[in-house]
Amino acid sequence: MLKVDSVKVSYGAIQAVKGVSLEVKEGEVVTIIGANGAGKSSLLKSIAGLQSVSSGRITVGGRDCTQLPAHMRLGLGIALSPEGRGVFPDQTVRENLLLGAYSRKQPMSATEAAMEREFDRFPRLRERQNQLSGTLSGGEQQMLAISRALMSQPRMLLLDEPSLGLAPLVIRDIFDAIRSLREEGLTILLVEQMAKQALCVADRAYVLEVGNITLEGSGRELLNDPKVKAAYLGAH
Repeated sequence: MLKVDSVKVSYGAIQAVKGVSLEVKEGEVVTIIGANGAGKSSLLKSIAGLQSVSSGRITVGGRDCTQLPAHMRLGLGIALSPEGRGVFPDQTVRENLLLGAYSRKQPMSATEAAMEREFDRFPRLRERQNQLSGTLSGGEQQMLAISRALMSQPRMLLLDEPSLGLAPLVIRDIFDAIRSLREEGLTILLVEQMAKQALCVADRAYVLEVGNITLEGSGRELLNDPKVKAAYLGAH
């Protein structure tokens, strides 16, 4: 589904991603964990086409998309739910979801059916569908960001820090949704600071430190790795 080969991302003289290689197979949930400033969001943005790479190659379904703009990658089935949610605050929940489906160029009946699926996934959004998204709680905005990405009916969902700043009960709901999406067969690349929850839901995982992949393995293997426990799981 996705192959990242020796990708580097720079901001001027600062190299945020230093030659990262990873892959995501169809139907997998793959997690990237790491500290703040490790380069996780920069890597995800480069995959989505929102950040250019200084070198390396990104392929989706065997197609080289390293130079493709973001809207064309969306056409290949890559959708991003960004860090910080990025909802359109002056648009209603319903309007945000309609914008998420814009690339589909499908009959309105199909868009309405997709919206109903998202309302079933996150019932709070149904209750708030006519409310301006800028007035939603942080958790509701995160639900909306995920659902807006799913409205494009992606082959792969990129999730950037979905639990950031949320209350524990909302985090539980978000991870329940991720598990449900995995059961539906959706391919997911998840960047997440809550390492234990992320590794528990992952088929495979990578540790990104200061722009480099330092560890990889199954979610279970990294959960039990002493270095991961010490650095990310609060165990010493």
